[in-house]
Amino acid sequence: MTNKTATIRNGVNVDDLMATVEAIKAKPSLAQFVFRSKAKWINRAHTQSTFDSLYGAGEEHKRSTPLFAEGDEPAALLGTDLAPNAAEAALHALSCCMSVTYAYNAAAMGIDIKNLSFEMETDSNLLGFLELDKNVRPGLSPIRVKVNLECSGTPEQVKELHEKVNRTSPLMDTFRNPVDLQVRTS
Repeated sequence: MTNKTATIRNGVNVDDLMATVEAIKAKPSLAQFVFRSKAKWINRAHTQSTFDSLYGAGEEHKRSTPLFAEGDEPAALLGTDLAPNAAEAALHALSCCMSVTYAYNAAAMGIDIKNLSFEMETDSNLLGFLELDKNVRPGLSPIRVKVNLECSGTPEQVKELHEKVNRTSPLMDTFRNPVDLQVRTS
């Protein structure tokens, strides 16, 4: 029996990545995931979210130790500045998703990433949130992203990698396209 050493690129086990792709090709239902969070308001603008389970790859997954994230507002928005606010958390989520999308796609393409970072910012106008001007959206707009990438790819490969990330990043797609948001109250 041969002990094959795993191919690791950008910290990604490329053999496992390709095996996952093949498994999903053979059984597309494995691609369906349901991510969950439970959130609780603490005080003022402070909130805590818990992430303890998800569904994916055809089964339920329960974390042995729940994960937590907190949100707050800066003092300028009457918060206690204990955690990023929702806009900052949205930028963080986008950068996390883009990082994974770059790392996995680069690994699959045989590209080694030496450095990958993002500079992001977005605008928000309180006139919409406070309903002081009905013509102003309460949401964020626009989100500006600067990608800083150093890698082993040729200029053509780097261009293809950027295009692939822009096409396949789940949160880039979510931010670009309206998502049905269903809210029920108890």
